[in-house]
Amino acid sequence: MKSKAAPAGMEDGEHEVAESEKARPQLANAPSLEEIQQRAYELHLEQGCVCRRDLDDWLLAERELEEKYQAG
Repeated sequence: MKSKAAPAGMEDGEHEVAESEKARPQLANAPSLEEIQQRAYELHLEQGCVCRRDLDDWLLAERELEEKYQAG
């Protein structure tokens, strides 16, 4: 089975993320992907830019922001 070619400048993984972002509906009481991305990056910087913690940072950011939205 042949896969679709990623747009110029995008790696295969990035293409998959971009496609999944389109499919994810934005809920009024949930953080946006941009908010999660920003918080994950902040966590990455706060932890001294440790490599290979991107998934952990993303999940923690998502959890923090979801709690914030539910509380507020």
